[in-house]
Amino acid sequence: MSKAWIQAKHPEFVRDLFKFFCQACETLERQMEGFDTDGTVQFEVLRDIVGTEMDKGLLWRMKDTAHHVFRNDPHGQLGGRLLDWAIGYIFHETIKLKEDAYQKENYAPWFHVQIKGDPGSADAEQDVASQLFLVLSQTEESMRREIARIRFIMAKCRQLLPGYLHRHSDNVLLARYIFSQNGLVRSVFRDEYEGLIQAIYGDEPERMYVLASQSLRMGGWIEEAVQALDKAREENPCSRIVLQEKKIIDNWADGMQS
Repeated sequence: MSKAWIQAKHPEFVRDLFKFFCQACETLERQMEGFDTDGTVQFEVLRDIVGTEMDKGLLWRMKDTAHHVFRNDPHGQLGGRLLDWAIGYIFHETIKLKEDAYQKENYAPWFHVQIKGDPGSADAEQDVASQLFLVLSQTEESMRREIARIRFIMAKCRQLLPGYLHRHSDNVLLARYIFSQNGLVRSVFRDEYEGLIQAIYGDEPERMYVLASQSLRMGGWIEEAVQALDKAREENPCSRIVLQEKKIIDNWADGMQS
């Protein structure tokens, strides 16, 4: 990929990075909550979210997209460089968690059977099995540390992303994603959601909805565009940009009826 092409596609990469981050947080947190409950995570889920070089999963795509976004950013701000590192860290830490999950899921039950005693095994073999099981039994503690680190890094990403996205307040693709996937975005950022919107759109939160309406309208999704506009009017019915978008949509509706 040429640097010029990547920079031309920058708005899409920014939208994709934010999308991948929200999706990754949701999937990983669900697994980590399972660990909090019963000490297990699902190896298959972690395997799929990581993927392989030939079949990249969500985290792999997020890492690659972060490289495109932050390593080709002409502004080169510190927050972007930190985010690039942090997102890569989440990827690599999840690989470690995946491998530990595999060991616990596939070998721990077998070891439990062996150390109960196999009539055909020698005492020396039983002794070695017990010693090896001590190593395997440390896997859960390793998983606990990996989960703590992933949660910590994701929390720091949530703190850094709003500041970085401030320069992307005109990104219609980002605004459209926040609007259309608002439930997911809110569930990921929780108490930090209002700060996210404030950081990106300042004192004009209606801008997010207006930009989303414009993107949806240009794509032919008029009903969804009207829904976004209605949200913008709830935020600030007297806003100039809200009134302009309403006039455009009203004119389109009048043209359809005539």
